[in-house]
Amino acid sequence: MNVDLTLVFLGLLVFSAHVFASLYNRKKIPDVLLLIVIGLILGPIFGWVSPSSLGMSGPVFVAVTLVVILFEGGTSLSFNVLQSAWKSTMNLTVSCFFLSMGLVALVGWLFGLSPLSALTLGAILGGTSSAVVIPLMRMLDVSEESRTVLVLESAATDVLCIVFTLAFMDAMKIGHLQVGNIVGNILSSFILAGLLGFAGALVWSRIITSIRKLQNSIFTTPAFVFVIYGVTNFLGWSGAIAAMVFGITMANIDTIKNRVLLRIMGGQGHKLNKTEMVFFGELVFLLKTLFFVYIGISIEFSDWKTLLVGLIITFVLFFGRILVARFFSPKTACPFDKTVIAMMIPKGLAAAVLASMPLELGLAGGEFIKNVTYATILFSIAWVSLLILLVDKSRWVRHAFAKLLGGDDSVNSVFVHDVERNASEDEDEIDDRTPFSFISEMEARRERQKKKEAEGKSVEQSSYIVENHKYE
Repeated sequence: MNVDLTLVFLGLLVFSAHVFASLYNRKKIPDVLLLIVIGLILGPIFGWVSPSSLGMSGPVFVAVTLVVILFEGGTSLSFNVLQSAWKSTMNLTVSCFFLSMGLVALVGWLFGLSPLSALTLGAILGGTSSAVVIPLMRMLDVSEESRTVLVLESAATDVLCIVFTLAFMDAMKIGHLQVGNIVGNILSSFILAGLLGFAGALVWSRIITSIRKLQNSIFTTPAFVFVIYGVTNFLGWSGAIAAMVFGITMANIDTIKNRVLLRIMGGQGHKLNKTEMVFFGELVFLLKTLFFVYIGISIEFSDWKTLLVGLIITFVLFFGRILVARFFSPKTACPFDKTVIAMMIPKGLAAAVLASMPLELGLAGGEFIKNVTYATILFSIAWVSLLILLVDKSRWVRHAFAKLLGGDDSVNSVFVHDVERNASEDEDEIDDRTPFSFISEMEARRERQKKKEAEGKSVEQSSYIVENHKYE
């Protein structure tokens, strides 16, 4: 591969990613889909690049991307919202994972897989992708609780996918399913990994002020997260959960009042500062760009049958997700939030990694499982991207979602919800608004908030001066 051309391509790709993000903001054309198309052109279509040509750097890059996205996603969650959202998260995660696994297994069985091979395919495709869901949640203006539920679900289902896939593959090798091992692995992955991520954040909050005195130290926090992730995975737990818990704890470290924990931290904990958060946001943008191109490169087109099965599974998962969104969404979720929850079926990193394992172990149906999984990854991400565009542009689609999800059947129900959350908007602008408030609107809202805070401070200062003048 020509080094000069590679550098030119990477530079153009970064510029293109910003152009795609601008198109997403203005025209609602999903940047994720455009990046995958670039990967498809480079890989399966013209064969210029393949995952094997990247060697070990491909899997390492994918792991780095997952760690940074989960950590940065965790920094956007608050303890208060987590306390109110954990029940909704459990309901949505468990119901959606097992329903999805069952539906996919049924499709696999109908297309010739054995029951255990079909369940393995179901476990691989039972979750949602953190690397897709978390960036999308930054774009879509859903309520804070619904956003938290979807982010936590994406991390939790990654663990469930891994545990159940490994369990079904072991069952195929030894001839029976070990339920005790499944339960033990799930508990250890969630509880022990979470504790390790929490403990790591306590330690890091104590030394971060000293680390900041070092030159060029801004990347030390992601480096420490890499250590936490690697150690957790080495111990057989979930590094993904540890990375997210680390981010959540660092974002809320100043709210911890427990005396024992304060003693461990040596006093009040120190949060990440604004400069560090901006840096992590830029890092996520870059890694996300490269990740989706890599996904496109990794997709394989072997035969039309696997493509057809992948397409069928995508639509089966979507209609199953609608059922789950209707009955297991957070109680505070309005029709708009339920619509977003119903759309979130993208598959990604966990599925791509697990897809090749049955084939590598020589299990029955391994090649079919791998090819169907890659096809489903492509179709599920493309379908989510298309749905975002349709829901934003079509009142009929919004009306259909409201009907399916049991909400207000008024075509304008989503607009009502949007105006209620952004009460500062003029009523004359209601017809020009869409149910999606993207980055430009979010920035404008932040500017309005800053102006209000500045006006409030000026009023307080004026009152203070008047009071002092009285006493003088």
